[in-house]
Amino acid sequence: MSKFNQKSATIKTINMDGHAAYSMPDKEKLITQVLTSFFNESKFYGDNSSDMLETIQRIAKASPEFIAKLAVFARREFNMRSVAHVLTACLAHEENGKPYVRNTVWFVCQRGDDLTEIMSFYLTTFGKPIPNALKRGINDVLGNMDEYSLAKYKGTGNSVKMRDLLCLCHPRPRNDAQSDLWKRLLENNLATPLTWETQLSANGNNRETWEKLIDSGKVGYMAMLRNLRNIVTANPRNIEKVWQTIEDPDAVRRSKQLPFRFLSAYKSIQDIGGSRALDALENAVSESVLNMPVLRGTTVIAVDVSGSMGSRISDKSSVTCGEIGMLLGVIANRISKNSVFFTFDDKITRQDIPRSTGILYAATHKGMNGGATNMELPFAAMHHYGIKADRIIFLSDNQCNVSSRSWFSKPVQSAADEYRKATGNDLWVHAIDLQGYGTQQFHGPKTNIIAGWSEKVFSFIKLAEKGVGSLEKTIDDYDITQIKRPEL
Repeated sequence: MSKFNQKSATIKTINMDGHAAYSMPDKEKLITQVLTSFFNESKFYGDNSSDMLETIQRIAKASPEFIAKLAVFARREFNMRSVAHVLTACLAHEENGKPYVRNTVWFVCQRGDDLTEIMSFYLTTFGKPIPNALKRGINDVLGNMDEYSLAKYKGTGNSVKMRDLLCLCHPRPRNDAQSDLWKRLLENNLATPLTWETQLSANGNNRETWEKLIDSGKVGYMAMLRNLRNIVTANPRNIEKVWQTIEDPDAVRRSKQLPFRFLSAYKSIQDIGGSRALDALENAVSESVLNMPVLRGTTVIAVDVSGSMGSRISDKSSVTCGEIGMLLGVIANRISKNSVFFTFDDKITRQDIPRSTGILYAATHKGMNGGATNMELPFAAMHHYGIKADRIIFLSDNQCNVSSRSWFSKPVQSAADEYRKATGNDLWVHAIDLQGYGTQQFHGPKTNIIAGWSEKVFSFIKLAEKGVGSLEKTIDDYDITQIKRPEL
């Protein structure tokens, strides 16, 4: 979420820790929540999924097209799955959303289990009847799936299985072959697909199995990252093919992995992987940021390493919010022409991170301090060091909760105003929200509020500074009909 050159006053409120902040309009609030959240996952200050759901439903009544575009944008551009499923289901439940549902389902569903996840959330949250628009959208995708995809995502053990969709949505087969295919799906009689899951289950997690899987080409890019420790432990003779795939520029671009996926894989093999493995991951993440816009001039990067940033982004992930902040901070350092790097909690530290340093190495070797959150410190440090920056980039959950100044009854915008006045340096303030709690610390001219875990957030810095766009405007203008949908 991004906005710039805002002149109107923002409503004063309090953040999750009871300290001064600004409230956010619904659309901007929702964007921050969607791009920084896995639905029904706890955060340091609690799970905000209920609040997100209420915001989605409010917006869906008045602006259903925005919900449709946000769902597709989140899934396709920022690779966020669960929140895209929630947006799609809520759109289907809202009467005003019906005209947009069919296309939204079509473009959100990049894998077969996207379908079953949307249906499962809809039934759990809203129950029956299922809207016809949702049925039609699901039937469009079902009609485009072959036997391999249906079997791969049939959903054994799930509450809603692929065969349940046939019973719930009643699609019409195009021909006898598809009729036979769906009949065998209902009878649970599809050919077992050659996937890494089925092969590991049948033959064990061992060297021989991984050698066959690697040669088969059936291990997708994300599955390769997630299974990296298993692969390294098995030590297949053809493991070089894994490293070549991971660092292949075309494979990296096609995979659309969020940067923290590489970080998670890096952490999983740090103790056993060896230099070739770690270099492959470094090469991959470097490739993913290779064509990002250069930030010219001087950039100050301020990464929040306070206690609240130490919470994991998901119960299934080892990655913390703070590690994502550090990773994005190191990426910002890499793409900046000239930069000064700070980490802060209730103290501030100037970091020396040469641009030649590996992104993942740097991100994992600057730990969390665990103190309180004082977002005024970077402004004080800039003043102290005499830094005249063109911009400052904050990477934080924005839950400021301590200050040495008496005016902390005001949001940190006061510190930005005082810095500008004292130094005459009218810099840009870009605040990248990493947790989406729904409040902000900055507003006004030359202020840009962004959200997300993707390196793509940095492209909205250039747009804001040029005065030609924002993330919210990008979503408003998003034309989902021009997207080419991949085969399932």
